[in-house]
Amino acid sequence: MTLNARNIFYVGFGALALALLAGCNKNAGPSGSASQRGDVLVGEYGSLTGSKADFGITTDRGVQLAADQLNESGGILGKKVRVIAQDDQGNADQVATIVTRFVTSDKVDLVLGEVASSLSLRAAPICEDNKVPMITPSSTNPEVTLRNGKAADYIFRVCFIDPFQGTVMARFATNNLKAKKAAILRDKSNAYSVGLADYFVQEFKRLGGTVTVDQAYSEGDDNFRAQLTDIAGTKPDIIYVPGYYSEVSLIAKQAREAGITVPLAGGDGWDSSNLITNAGTALEGCYFSNHYSEAQGGPVITKFVSDFKAKYKVGPNALAALGYDAMNIYAAAVKTAGTTESSKVIAALAAVKDFPGVTGKISMDGNHNAVKPAVVLQIKGDKFVYVTTVKP
Repeated sequence: MTLNARNIFYVGFGALALALLAGCNKNAGPSGSASQRGDVLVGEYGSLTGSKADFGITTDRGVQLAADQLNESGGILGKKVRVIAQDDQGNADQVATIVTRFVTSDKVDLVLGEVASSLSLRAAPICEDNKVPMITPSSTNPEVTLRNGKAADYIFRVCFIDPFQGTVMARFATNNLKAKKAAILRDKSNAYSVGLADYFVQEFKRLGGTVTVDQAYSEGDDNFRAQLTDIAGTKPDIIYVPGYYSEVSLIAKQAREAGITVPLAGGDGWDSSNLITNAGTALEGCYFSNHYSEAQGGPVITKFVSDFKAKYKVGPNALAALGYDAMNIYAAAVKTAGTTESSKVIAALAAVKDFPGVTGKISMDGNHNAVKPAVVLQIKGDKFVYVTTVKP
């Protein structure tokens, strides 16, 4: 089924579900409605179209694979898992509309999303206010799981957070690449990019490095020549660009056109096959931090990769692995709780320790962040090649 056809299916399914639930469960809460339906309903929101569609599509594939496997093995507590995936088009207003419908009309048991931190930040308060668990697969901004500076009761993530990821690359640049001077080019419109840049700068300076210049752009920009001219004048050893693949590929091409030859480095927002397709050879030899690599091996990764390729005929990236882990860690929490009742499920999620995920053994810290290692990958040809693992 093509993506467009699939979206049409989801929209139609969602409308049907709304109509049925409106007629049958007007007064039921989230856990009560699940009990009456006899299934476990998951509302997934993500960018299935638009400039960041690669993130949403691959995450959705990981979620769907996990849901299919759960159903093949008898479901969760004997209940079938149903996933309603909605396209938010990378738009914060769409996120608010979709997630509000999930928790007030669809009466979902779990909200799953988003990749982009800025969009998860929009959804999290809605889920918290309505006491519906939300798990973000890959939003790394620390604020996503917090409310008034403390852990929000209902919000969790299965990825590491920006302070760790930014720190990892600062240490890698210093210790492995022997960089003394770094230039920064951040997406000022994106909480994820700003967070990674801030933590990279903090750690790089702590290690004795110098930040030669800190430049900015905004999502959707396509001309970075002015910023790159300024950066070239400071002669850095490395340029840290913690943006998303769509802008990073353009930045890399324009950097090489400007005569800049030093490595670029970034974060998990680079993890898309379209990064290399669009950049050509401009990112050859460059580095980024990520959540896992097939090269790490082990039975959990090997089985996931094999199953994913069998279903979709392509290999999974880290976002697919995180979507898979998010679905499965929720299932494990429900089994531990013995119920889909949200107050008991969140207690089980908060107590997760050493869950065997594809992206590593996952334990929740006091702010509902997954604590686990990061990997550093290098771009060689059309491959992301494993370089090293960095533990928390």
